[in-house]
Amino acid sequence: MQSKEIAIRLARALDAKKALNIRILAVEALTTVTEYFVIATGTSTTHVGALADEAEFQLGQQGVPALRTEGHDGKRWVLLDYGCVIVHVFTQEAHDYYDLEHLWADAKAIPASEWLPEEKAAQQG
Repeated sequence: MQSKEIAIRLARALDAKKALNIRILAVEALTTVTEYFVIATGTSTTHVGALADEAEFQLGQQGVPALRTEGHDGKRWVLLDYGCVIVHVFTQEAHDYYDLEHLWADAKAIPASEWLPEEKAAQQG
């Protein structure tokens, strides 16, 4: 499975569990650490945990296990590392504080129209 397809599947899994502010950023031209970031926000620590669990479950079902996970204890920022894709699931407060979209402003954002159904992509803007 290609890294972009993994990122899209992860974003869709997060969307299915009602994640907010889902973004896919192509960072391969900016770092050697990974190719894509998938960033999402949960409404509470419980929601953040459920989002991370669902993303991990959905990719695991497709034979793509996370290499590492961090943050499941506090659930304010859970990180799932798939090597070519790193998922960041935040509470709103942590999302605002770390502001990864601003830190990685030079990254190419993958438009929601490439991974969400048309009507949902229009809502995401």
